[in-house]
Amino acid sequence: MRALLIAASCRAAPLFAEALRRGGFSTGRFRSQNLVVSVEGNIGCGKTKCLEYFQGSPGIEVVAEPVTKWRNIWGHNLLALLYSDPKRWSLTLQTYVQLTMIMNHTSPSTTPVRMMERSIFSARYIFVENLFRSGLMPEVEYAVLGEWFDWLTKTIPIPVDLIVYLQASPQTCHERLKSRSREEERVVPLEYLQSLHSLYESWLVDKSIFRLPAPVLVIPAEESLERMYTVFEEARPLILRPNSKNTLGA
Repeated sequence: MRALLIAASCRAAPLFAEALRRGGFSTGRFRSQNLVVSVEGNIGCGKTKCLEYFQGSPGIEVVAEPVTKWRNIWGHNLLALLYSDPKRWSLTLQTYVQLTMIMNHTSPSTTPVRMMERSIFSARYIFVENLFRSGLMPEVEYAVLGEWFDWLTKTIPIPVDLIVYLQASPQTCHERLKSRSREEERVVPLEYLQSLHSLYESWLVDKSIFRLPAPVLVIPAEESLERMYTVFEEARPLILRPNSKNTLGA
């Protein structure tokens, strides 16, 4: 049996208002009726492959992480800028990440199931936290992003019904990055992946930092791509019916 654990600035205001308009929000509270699943994990853990696998299923909408926006805002590649000079560009990128993730969370959906690649919660609890802890983001910028995040998550309903954590070692993720075609990721050191992995484990497995917005389903993701497709299929009932029994057949 394979056991699975359930468990800014003023310039940003017009963009934020546009995100609210796109989401169709008014002053009232809103709760989507579809099942919202956030697929989480380290860089290179297999999130994209997981979402691609489920994308062809009827009734499932896949919302990819808005990496294309981060790589091209008015012709500027914020992701590449961050990797080249994180102290200079961490606040800029993470402010835009919060905006674009809110746009993902609040965009209309007509399917019974929405599967998202990461969430505004991991943006704050993993990536912003790592920048601050590693000394690449000063406390005042960390505080600004924190207050933005607190206001957003308290004011706007951001439903997440299940977190799927693809658990892969930093070493495995690093090897996978080497075979990917994203130019920015070629400079990502193993130490960075180790730091992200530690935060993910503390948040989603040990539950020792930050609150969990939803139950957690941990899927070991060390297998080959071919084997992972089988694992994803075995996990389908747990992902699409998160209150079902939390074990998979061998």
